[in-house]
Amino acid sequence: MKTLFAAMAASATLFSAATVQAQERLLIGSTSSSSSHYGYFVAVNQIINSQVEGVSASVAETGATVDNLRRLSRNQVDMGLVTTNTGYHAYAGQQDFEGRPVDSRLLWVYTVAPQNVVIREDADVSSLEGLDGVRFNPGITGSATESTTEAVFETLGIAPDYVRGSTTDVVDSIKDGRIMGYVKSGVGNKLDGSTMDIATFTPVEVLSLSDEQAETLRAEMPDLAVVDIPEGAGEGVPAYTTWAFGVAVHAHPDLDEETAYQIVKAVMENPEPQANAFSAVRDEDLAQMTLDVGTVPLHAGAARYFEEQGLEIPDALRPVE
Repeated sequence: MKTLFAAMAASATLFSAATVQAQERLLIGSTSSSSSHYGYFVAVNQIINSQVEGVSASVAETGATVDNLRRLSRNQVDMGLVTTNTGYHAYAGQQDFEGRPVDSRLLWVYTVAPQNVVIREDADVSSLEGLDGVRFNPGITGSATESTTEAVFETLGIAPDYVRGSTTDVVDSIKDGRIMGYVKSGVGNKLDGSTMDIATFTPVEVLSLSDEQAETLRAEMPDLAVVDIPEGAGEGVPAYTTWAFGVAVHAHPDLDEETAYQIVKAVMENPEPQANAFSAVRDEDLAQMTLDVGTVPLHAGAARYFEEQGLEIPDALRPVE
């Protein structure tokens, strides 16, 4: 009898171990935990863990787009935040990725991110060209904001004195006047939480592209959008014009097709937790936004879901082998 019980116990242990081994574990690269985008990925992670059977996901704080692309190329993350412009550069092996492209697949786009040029009011800078020689942060280290800001300013002939750092370091430096400002992705048509934090006790302004600068970017940087932000991005902030890109979730090409399908299905069909965590996605059609703004081929699993919804996939986004 003892032998029977021992055999049953051993069998149960082996079954339990097999169940654990069958659980697919995924790591999602996000951004700085001080960013409102990090909260979005926490919500996505919760959706995956509660809705996608056989998958256990977790979120890693990272340096955002460029860092996530590097981690995808090294198989260190399975999915991650990637902006549409830098994602395209990486896939095509252009700009910073020349000669070393990063192969990734689009899952979905969740917002379009205006790039806000925020400056201390007492810096006495009223235009972008006034940033020449000013101590200024172009975006957190390793982020798409950083690389895009540098490309934009180079195109416009503007040369700030760049100061590098994480969002937390930069926010503290702006508050105490060690640097005068930074570029930070907005949340829809609103300023990011870190900018609102600065503005609580430090008056700030948002600089606008001039009409001429906007036309220069449209002509010379077609991978970016030029957007008009209405009055009210923050308290007392007038309307302004700036550049923008989409913020997407990319996956490693080897992510299982069925897993990708189930993840995209769960995210598309559970909008409320995402909206609660990241208000910019509320009432947005993420599927259509993905097809309108995406820049690299869809993962086959994502494409299957969108096609099932009767959506037409643009040629540039069709899955590749």
